[in-house]
Amino acid sequence: MFKTKKLVITALLVALGIVLPFAFHSIPNAGSIFLPMHIPVLLCGLILGWQYGLACGILTPLLSSLITGMPPFAYLPSMLFELAAYGLVAGLLIKFIRTKSKFANTYIALIGAMLAGRVLFGLLNALIFRFGSYSISIWLTAAFVTALPGIALQLVVIPILVLAIEKAKLI
Repeated sequence: MFKTKKLVITALLVALGIVLPFAFHSIPNAGSIFLPMHIPVLLCGLILGWQYGLACGILTPLLSSLITGMPPFAYLPSMLFELAAYGLVAGLLIKFIRTKSKFANTYIALIGAMLAGRVLFGLLNALIFRFGSYSISIWLTAAFVTALPGIALQLVVIPILVLAIEKAKLI
């Protein structure tokens, strides 16, 4: 039953990752500013573990692209790897980081996953997906400057959700 519950929650988070970006569509370029698809994937890794986080990180952009056209197919491969890294690393870090504070564990795992995903995104774009036309300044702008509101949103909302879910004993 526990595995079934985790699969259902993963499916709900994938669905949320497909639907949540629509809330931001009235704002131009909102996807790359607020990063709404990232929130359910990071949350999945933190509350369900690396296997479910990885699956959520792969399925969310893939299904969203097929169903809604977002992300556009040209951006799908790099975003797929980025979100897969978020779910995987968040799940691994939350499993192995042990401080005296659950809040600190969550923040360390969250920040580690966010950095790992962004680094992988930059490396893949530089070496494979946009070879020759991708620079460190483009990466810094896309991954950190433009995304600053989304990063702030993730740092505020995700730890609160993780702690609320655990306090409610939903997982």
